[in-house]
Amino acid sequence: MLPFQRSRRLVDLEPELERSIMAGAGQAEVLLQEEVEVHRGEAYNLSRLRSSSLEIREKGTEFLREQLDAAQKELKLKGEECERLSNVRDQLEQELEELTASLFEEAHKMVREANVKQANAEKQLKEAQGKIDVLQAEVSALKTLVLTSTPSSPNRQLHPQLQVAGSKGVSTRNKTATLTLPQLQPESTSASPQNSQEDKELDSVLFAEFLSWKEAPSLDRSSAFISRIYREDIEPCLSFTRSEVCKLLSQSVQSAVENNSLTIEPVAMTVTPMVKTSAIECGGPKMCALSGISHPCRHRIKLGDGERYYYISPSSRARITAVCNFFTYIRYIQQGLVRQDAEQMFWEVVRLRREMSVAKLGFFIMDES
Repeated sequence: MLPFQRSRRLVDLEPELERSIMAGAGQAEVLLQEEVEVHRGEAYNLSRLRSSSLEIREKGTEFLREQLDAAQKELKLKGEECERLSNVRDQLEQELEELTASLFEEAHKMVREANVKQANAEKQLKEAQGKIDVLQAEVSALKTLVLTSTPSSPNRQLHPQLQVAGSKGVSTRNKTATLTLPQLQPESTSASPQNSQEDKELDSVLFAEFLSWKEAPSLDRSSAFISRIYREDIEPCLSFTRSEVCKLLSQSVQSAVENNSLTIEPVAMTVTPMVKTSAIECGGPKMCALSGISHPCRHRIKLGDGERYYYISPSSRARITAVCNFFTYIRYIQQGLVRQDAEQMFWEVVRLRREMSVAKLGFFIMDES
């Protein structure tokens, strides 16, 4: 190739190179711009991400703060509610304690009132039973007085006009009836034409036992006074025979006398067959059911509310009556119906004991009617 042509060739290549360079530069610039744009976008995205993260953190913090505030408010409300409920509980417990104390006080008051009413009722019942016992004893004593009075041998207690001057008696009185317990008068014997008076001397041992018993009078045999009278007077007076059958009847009679449930009544010498049959099992009109001795029986006894009657001889009747008189007087003392000093009471008891001893020895007043 010629030099001229070579130079021309070079001249022709310069615009193309320049265009290539320019094209490459443009592409490089475009790439650079794209890269810059990419970097800018990434920076923008990073900035937006950071701002979003901050915004989310702030919102989260604000939300958590709101939740915390709400929880604190709720906790405060619950604390106030707990305090209110605690106050209500304390108030209820205090009211419950006051109510319990009031109920216990009211219950104790009711119990005290009930005890007082029960004590008063028991006292009134005891007084009423005592009055009933007094009335029953007086009726029994009056019945005995009536039964011992006959036209040929009138009872001086029922007919005061027949009493001799200077006769003595012990009166026991209550609101409903008056009962006079006669004292035995010393009798003048045919051997002594002049009137003689019986002397007496106080036994210190017996009187001491009586005084000890009088402090708390009762029919309990644990007392030395009552035990002695049972041993020396009552049991011998009511021991009629050694027969086992009659012994049991004697024990029943003693129990009935002690319980004030024995009845003595007169009977006609002629009885109906039915009554005779029921009584003959332990005695009859001509045989004493207690002693087993053949003797006309003008009285019969009944024990308690039983329907069986037992015929008794005058001697057995005198024994039972003597013991009944003793128990009647002892009950009067026990119930506070005897208005005498201790010595007068003691001598009356001695007189009644003598009656039991005399009856035990077989002495009695025979009705002639």
